[in-house]
Amino acid sequence: MEFRFELALAAHLEATTDWLIARQLGGAVANPGSRIMDLCCVRPGAEFEERTAITSHTIPPLAIESDVGAGAATDWRTAVDCSTEHARSVVDRAVDCGFFEVERRNGRRYVRQTTRYPDWIGSLVGIENKPDLDRPGDLDRQLRVDIALGLFDEVILATESYVTRAHLNRLPEPVGVWRFDPDSDEMKIVREPTPLSTDEPGIEPTNAEPLRTDIAVVDAEAKARKRRRIAERAYGKGWRSYDLPACEHAEVTDDGRPYCGFYDRVVDPATDCGESCSGYEPSEPPEIDLEQLRAERSPWVADPDGITRSQSGLGRFQ
Repeated sequence: MEFRFELALAAHLEATTDWLIARQLGGAVANPGSRIMDLCCVRPGAEFEERTAITSHTIPPLAIESDVGAGAATDWRTAVDCSTEHARSVVDRAVDCGFFEVERRNGRRYVRQTTRYPDWIGSLVGIENKPDLDRPGDLDRQLRVDIALGLFDEVILATESYVTRAHLNRLPEPVGVWRFDPDSDEMKIVREPTPLSTDEPGIEPTNAEPLRTDIAVVDAEAKARKRRRIAERAYGKGWRSYDLPACEHAEVTDDGRPYCGFYDRVVDPATDCGESCSGYEPSEPPEIDLEQLRAERSPWVADPDGITRSQSGLGRFQ
């Protein structure tokens, strides 16, 4: 149910906003795997077109954070703050995606940025999906972590349930609330979110016990790095991050959601499909270019020309 709801909301936002939408990205800093945000949305900023011109992929975060600039070339081994083997991988990926260019000096490899990294991130919106509020799970703790940390500019709870005053009273006040019908695409804003202080230190609970909660103070610089990483990952990943079912009954909706003709509904290929399904009939997955679909329906650019300065004779150095 939640997968179907999540994809419907992602498709709706893609169709009605200029946001970049991605699913299931990490929303914590001190303990990165402890919080996964259902939908991470990026509002494009002033230099968004400059970002789209570089690559359709995620630029490696360590490449952005490295000492490599667009001026003098830097020895790749000392440019990235990590092990030599990891640095090699980061540099290779940055070169492949067109953010770094390479030159050789006395048999050594040097790199520089093809262009400065643009200021393209307007703001981040984190959306927690909880279709059924009668089954809240760990909702209260998750939202309180989001508010205390202040990693997203806005945090929103999206639900299919009727939202009562009692529900609102149990939620942290800054959290916005949307009621969304995945069948009709009808959206009602129950409560607007309150903007959070993303440029100030935040508090992240790292371990909770009955009589004790450990916390980490996350400084503004660490939050800024994480926000950029979320935005970059969202840009490269998008929300159609699933394999389509290899089944005779598999279809695709106009906006790219996996649909089952046997059950007549959107399905989660990872859990609903395969030999354990009574309607399963092996076949090739539906033929559709999900990247092209994303390019047609969002501001993301599938195959940019890249930064032309980086194209001059670099092939011989690879």
